[in-house]
Amino acid sequence: MAGGHAAPVPDEEVCTYCAWVPYAIAAVPVVLPLLLFLLQRPILFLIGLYIRSQNGDKRELLLRVSHEEACRINPAQKDITKPSLIAGFFHPYCNAGGGGERVLWAAIHANQKRHPELLNVVYTGDHVTKTTMLNNVLHRFDISLNPSLVQFIHLQKRHLVSSSSWPRFTLLGQSLGSVFLALEAFGMLVPDIYIDTMGYAFTVILAKKLFRIPTGAYVHYPTISTDMLGALSPTNRLKKRYWEVFALLYSWAGTEIDVVVANSSWTAGHLNSLWRGISSKGTPEFTGFLNGLVKWISGRRRGENVQVLFPPCAVKKLAESIQLKEQRDNAILYIAQFRPEKNHPLVLQAFQQFLRSAPEGLKGTKLVFIGSVREDQDEKKVYELRLLAKELQIENNVLFITNAPWGDVIKWLGQASVGVNAMWNEHFGIGVVEYQAAGLIGVVHDSGGPKLDIVVEIDGERTGYHAETADQYAEGFKQALSLDPKETVAMRERARKSSMRFSEEIFADQWDGVMDSLLAIKEGKKKR
Repeated sequence: MAGGHAAPVPDEEVCTYCAWVPYAIAAVPVVLPLLLFLLQRPILFLIGLYIRSQNGDKRELLLRVSHEEACRINPAQKDITKPSLIAGFFHPYCNAGGGGERVLWAAIHANQKRHPELLNVVYTGDHVTKTTMLNNVLHRFDISLNPSLVQFIHLQKRHLVSSSSWPRFTLLGQSLGSVFLALEAFGMLVPDIYIDTMGYAFTVILAKKLFRIPTGAYVHYPTISTDMLGALSPTNRLKKRYWEVFALLYSWAGTEIDVVVANSSWTAGHLNSLWRGISSKGTPEFTGFLNGLVKWISGRRRGENVQVLFPPCAVKKLAESIQLKEQRDNAILYIAQFRPEKNHPLVLQAFQQFLRSAPEGLKGTKLVFIGSVREDQDEKKVYELRLLAKELQIENNVLFITNAPWGDVIKWLGQASVGVNAMWNEHFGIGVVEYQAAGLIGVVHDSGGPKLDIVVEIDGERTGYHAETADQYAEGFKQALSLDPKETVAMRERARKSSMRFSEEIFADQWDGVMDSLLAIKEGKKKR
């Protein structure tokens, strides 16, 4: 070294040592996502193992408690089967009194009869005791459950799936919220079989990816559909693009579910399009590039049609307890949850028009609303409807009944003459089936399940009326209430005959097939 200075490093050596750095930095945005994609299965599996470890011994504890409870209930019975598997039902609002809840409890009831080795666990955000919950099920739906074969996991973050928590980007927000709520659920208990009965498809893919367990979904209504996109204003392009992106995500989620059943022909048609790449008659397809992407995503499940499993209705019990030929009151009954999509204001407006033009003998007709109230926003909806009835000057002819026990519902089904439904594209319409079984003449929306599956012709003759506008509903009320006694009885008989297609026994038989498929996957006898 001359003068004590370090010898300079040759230029070639500097370039050789450092040349790869900028290329490595530039490659990170490409390589990292690729690595995550390639390693997603082992990464998710490890996350799943960690979540399972958080369960501790809760699984064995629940199975043991279930068996001990069964022994207490039946002390004289020997050889009581101890549950060995857990079927988890994701239903955050299971204490509500709607049609979706009837499906949940009827499915669990069927499981208890056919599969005593299954402990049915419901993930719920309702914080009531098991005794209270099961009493509500009995009083609302006349379904008696074995308490030893059902348990509840109480969730704290149900607000994450409430629409009020997501005033903007509601579809995406609720779906994201359902994922976090499911993570809370799985953190407390990972089931052997996971079933979503409320329409949270993204929770199902979470269960599938993290735990590799059999998954099922009973779908009441697709979260997104071509009908929703078609209803958007052409000027609302930004929202349309947002919904289209969501449709792609929803399509991807649905293709991962092992067993899918829908509650109506309308719902099945849309799910076949979104999740199975199958075009269904009467179901509009997506347009343009979106249609191609949806078909590409869902194409790998093509050929596996989504089956229709109509919700269970107590049609035989209603038929046994309500006579068709008895004189009925001039009353119009609407059984539906007090929620915006049920379109109660349309019924009030139609009823006002009907009273205005009705003959003198029908001026005293009553309109009776019966429905469950789940949250403060539902209570607010009832209040707003009362104000509207007063504004329309028909409040003396309108009655509101909330959270009615099943006995009161039967009483009104036996008293009223007409049953109304006003929801656009109602996924099914259990209330409409109950109208028919009870002998009410239906005036229902000209769309969805009530049109396609329920209020259809029997023996070539009508079982009710279809309507869309207030004028059409008012005319339907008038025609239904103006039939002569002989015609009234004949239409009631046809309606009741139609309703027998939706019995609890038929549902239970078909639900057994769903569980058999899931158990076969669990046992490795059936591959997806």
